[in-house]
Amino acid sequence: MNRHQSGYAKLNMKPPHRRAVMRNQVIHLIKFGMLQTTSVRAKAVQRMAEKMVTIARKGRDFNVIRRLKKELPYDAKAVDKLINDIAPKYVERRGGYTRVYSLGKRVSDTASISRLEWV
Repeated sequence: MNRHQSGYAKLNMKPPHRRAVMRNQVIHLIKFGMLQTTSVRAKAVQRMAEKMVTIARKGRDFNVIRRLKKELPYDAKAVDKLINDIAPKYVERRGGYTRVYSLGKRVSDTASISRLEWV
């Protein structure tokens, strides 16, 4: 089976559940600066987090806040931290705001575990 241009990782969840999990994991990354999860999920969260930073780099603007609150609707503090603390560090950077480290396999189910953190 050809996997080229097949979209994104479905993570074995229905779309509303996947959206909620991704939002919660991005909020965790913003609050704590790192996230430890499975490798596939870390890459999916990385994709979403990088888009959030790209939006937030424009500064504290009404439309920036509106767009970020649309993606992260239930944590205004995380949106403020993203705009005020995280995004200003990456204004000159063209992309690649996060990094994924492989941590090996989980003992219980041998899932590959990774750590996602800001560069």
